[in-house]
Amino acid sequence: MYIAILRGINVSGHHLIKMESLRTSLQGIGLQEVETYIQSGNIVFQSEITDVTLLESRIMNVILQDFGYHVPCLVLHSDDLYVIVNQNPLLKDPHNKLSYFHVTFLSKAPEIKDLTPILDKKLSDEAAVLMGRTIYLYCPYGYGKTKLTNNFIEAKLKVSATTRNWKTLQALLKMVSKNSEK
Repeated sequence: MYIAILRGINVSGHHLIKMESLRTSLQGIGLQEVETYIQSGNIVFQSEITDVTLLESRIMNVILQDFGYHVPCLVLHSDDLYVIVNQNPLLKDPHNKLSYFHVTFLSKAPEIKDLTPILDKKLSDEAAVLMGRTIYLYCPYGYGKTKLTNNFIEAKLKVSATTRNWKTLQALLKMVSKNSEK
């Protein structure tokens, strides 16, 4: 099972795509068992293709072809999502509330390893930890109030990024588990 995470669809009236139409387009390029979660571009699917870069390219191309939008896409194997969720270093602090966790997925590991410019902008009580292609965020004032947004992270690390909240990641894991049992 794979998870595709799209950046910037159905946000503030931009890049509007109906999930039913998106599922149909993705099935048209050979993806199977395509399911979506909410309207912001979270897709679980099965594929005989195992190259995630090729899957990303095909998904971006069909969205451009069928909907006219260039939409960044990140594809993860379900095993990778399990690892990302389970290795969250911020879970170790028992005072942290799950509802304030977010994960920023990076298109590639950044060449810049020093997070000081990013950490300098965080609000008090916020946390950010970079691990490979993932930044774990803790935003106790809400993601809408943090300065650690996708655009900010992209500008500092020079890679594209997309963020999901903890509830969404848990829902995607549940979808993957359900489909794996079939």
